Amino acid sequence: MNLEIDHQRFLVTGASSGLGNAVARQLLKEGAHVVVVARRADMLQDVFSAWSDSTTIIEGNILHRETIDAIEKDARKNGLHGAFINAGGPPTGTPLETTMDDWDAAWQLVMRWKIDLSLRLAPLMVEQRYGRIVFLESRSVKQPLPVLALSNAFRAGVVGFAKSLALEVASKGVTVNVIAPGSHDTPAIERVIEKSKGKTGNSYDEARKAMEANIPVGRMGKAEELATLAAWLFSPHASFVTGQTISHDGGDVAGLFG
Repeated sequence: MNLEIDHQRFLVTGASSGLGNAVARQLLKEGAHVVVVARRADMLQDVFSAWSDSTTIIEGNILHRETIDAIEKDARKNGLHGAFINAGGPPTGTPLETTMDDWDAAWQLVMRWKIDLSLRLAPLMVEQRYGRIVFLESRSVKQPLPVLALSNAFRAGVVGFAKSLALEVASKGVTVNVIAPGSHDTPAIERVIEKSKGKTGNSYDEARKAMEANIPVGRMGKAEELATLAAWLFSPHASFVTGQTISHDGGDVAGLFG
């Protein structure tokens, strides 16, 4: 399928590794120009050296205002058709293992900057009457995970914000959706495995195999698989899909609306 996104321009945060990196690569393969954001420009240059003519690098911590300022400045100057809003998650822990400092930090890490960035980019997309915003969150927004109390709370809040924004801009040609990934074979899964290992006494390999055994398809997802879904959501073909939270979890969410 021709996604018809060649020559379009997209933002991908958290692009140096994991799911963000896979999404950026997929968009580049489709012929798009991608603005990649991460804290280390040298790493981004190495990772995307094969696409140097099709990438714009913004170095900075997405939690810092100056980084969001730089993204907004670039979007106003060069235009933007879509944004993949993604960053790492907060520390693992059950509710009683957290402190109020943990909650304050998680608000900044998981939710606040995403709202700030969205409120800057969405009006530009409304003005051009076309745009795509895709948040990467977690399957925990549909089925909370016991050891991810901070993530459970704030990622669900992002979904509420995304749904509200989607309703406001739907008639302006702008869609807003959430991808809710389950376990994927990326560096981010290691902290969850380590937490599980500590609670069960299993080795790392044993904890990983036990996690995979609980996934209906019998394995973890591949970053490239999720990236193809994201690329489609960014395309004109997805213009009737908005305000949705789409699981990418191998059947892991048990509910009827998984």
